[in-house]
Amino acid sequence: MGYRELEVIDFHTHFPVENTMGTPKVPRPPQHPELQAYARDRSERMAREWNTEPVEPSARTDEEIEVALQRWVAEVDHYGLKRVVFVSANTNDRLAGIVRRYPDRFAGLAHHRLEPGADVELRRAVDELGLRGYKLLGPLTEYPFEHPDLRGVWEFLAERRLPALIHFGFLGRGGGVVRHPRIDPLSLFEVARDFPEIPFVIPHFGAGYLRELLALCWSLPNIYIDTSGSNQWMRWMPYPLTLEDLYRKALETVGAERIVFGSDSSAFPRGFSERYLIDQLRACYTLDVPDADVRRIFGGNAAKLLQLDDGAAESGGERA
Repeated sequence: MGYRELEVIDFHTHFPVENTMGTPKVPRPPQHPELQAYARDRSERMAREWNTEPVEPSARTDEEIEVALQRWVAEVDHYGLKRVVFVSANTNDRLAGIVRRYPDRFAGLAHHRLEPGADVELRRAVDELGLRGYKLLGPLTEYPFEHPDLRGVWEFLAERRLPALIHFGFLGRGGGVVRHPRIDPLSLFEVARDFPEIPFVIPHFGAGYLRELLALCWSLPNIYIDTSGSNQWMRWMPYPLTLEDLYRKALETVGAERIVFGSDSSAFPRGFSERYLIDQLRACYTLDVPDADVRRIFGGNAAKLLQLDDGAAESGGERA
């Protein structure tokens, strides 16, 4: 069964717009020249290792955003994907506007900062803008997840049973974040335990925190594994691992019902990374994963998490 026989939902992509997570521009002290050189060298090395073409600048103007949008539409159609989920696009309003144009191809997650009062914006993003969950970066979150002033966020997500996708683990390339109180998936334990109605989706097989992610999955029934960017994230494991190893561990711990395919695609010319899809399908077939479970991993689970109603969605978009 090739991927074109599947109804693939890519659960983890980024729309290529400037400052995609919409983080405030806070003045920072200049980085040491040696660290700047190291970061530049690491980025160039990764580009050579992964044979990636130079990334185009992210869109800034409405015209550039429209060009990028049409290219994504073409990507979805060319590869026969069922839907692509954007987890960032600068602001919730910006992302909602993109998704609204083609609701039969795209879905989106709110991605504003987790801080007191974030529940007000989250409710607006879902009820008024039509976004279908919440995306966060643990290593950039200043408040403990269990902070009383954040409880409204979790209560709303639990009420609607909406997914929260939270990046844990290392952030950035050379010179990136490797130490933070919320870099470890286990920092989510108290909230995930108190709100079992919320499906928490952890991307990149934990981004270097595989053992901790698997422990969290073993302990709680509402933790899902997002496979995005798995080919690259294996490099930070403290022991040799193949893609088959990652899938084997995930399947042994949570089963196919809690694994969600993602690519982590973002800027062009990369666009949708077919390589991630093919490599992950190969891993599943090497492990003799049944076809029914393959369908769950590469689309079915995502559709349930996002509560997709394709009959209603498809009425709003037209195929190019």
